[in-house]
Amino acid sequence: MMFFEEKRREVMVHIEKYMLEKMHEFLKPIDTIWQPSDFLPDSSRDTFFNEIKELQESAGGLSYDLIAVLIGDTITEEALPTYESWLTMVDGVSKDEEGGWMKWTRYWTAEENRHGDLLNKYLYLSGRVNMRMMEISTQYLIADGFDIGTGTDPYRNFIYTSFQELATNVSHRRVASQAKKHGDTLLSKMCGVIASDEARHAKAYKYFIEKIFEVDASEAMIAFEDMMRKKIVMPAHFLREVGLKIGQTFGHFTDAAQRLGIYTAVDYVDILKELLEDWHIESITGLNEQAEKSRDYLVKLPDRLMRVADRMKNPMLEYKFSWING
Repeated sequence: MMFFEEKRREVMVHIEKYMLEKMHEFLKPIDTIWQPSDFLPDSSRDTFFNEIKELQESAGGLSYDLIAVLIGDTITEEALPTYESWLTMVDGVSKDEEGGWMKWTRYWTAEENRHGDLLNKYLYLSGRVNMRMMEISTQYLIADGFDIGTGTDPYRNFIYTSFQELATNVSHRRVASQAKKHGDTLLSKMCGVIASDEARHAKAYKYFIEKIFEVDASEAMIAFEDMMRKKIVMPAHFLREVGLKIGQTFGHFTDAAQRLGIYTAVDYVDILKELLEDWHIESITGLNEQAEKSRDYLVKLPDRLMRVADRMKNPMLEYKFSWING
């Protein structure tokens, strides 16, 4: 076990230099990247109340399910303290504040932090949301933490984040598209820029895993298989409302997303296919026997999952969220 962890730490030190070289491609300069105030009504201007009225009129046209998904996405983004503390516990992330991995974690967190700020303020101004109920769910999600099956293993963690950043890109992009159809161009723009951030972050984590495959292919392959056998759970899978147990609201949130086609079982398969292709899983050489079995499992998995996805029926259960007014 000690050798296993030591090897992981050596690999993390090895890829750190590549990460630092590429960091400027994956993260944008703080002075020039968008901020929430670029999109929201300006309270210092005479037009503030008119802008809020316009925002509320547009938000009034959004469907119940779309508001539910947007709130769930916002709470997920707001649970950022959990994700930052989790990344700092990964093996090979030096606790040296000036170290490359700590720098990455802080800068990544700083970019992500804008997402929850923007969506939270939009929902507050929209008049559609019981903010206290939403805020309680956010506090619960941070307090409850999450268990995503990665432990402190950097390989499993970066496989998870590669998948997860692609999933959040899909979700925000689809909300943007539906908001546009409903006539809410402001929300569409907001979710569009958030989706763009998530796409850049996905490139970063995919790149980290690509470099790991170059130097420790067998262990990376085994880790990939392990994560896919466990299934990639969403970071908000412990989501709950007042009076409910851990995770009880999450199923209703994902049902709404599935009904609207915002994030579906087919999207899960498509993300897996993208990772298999981007990491050139079928053409990697020099694998040990266990890793070859892992590869066999992985390349067959999309077809197996697609057969399951094709049999799934759209969830029709109606659910009233405590988060939504009316």
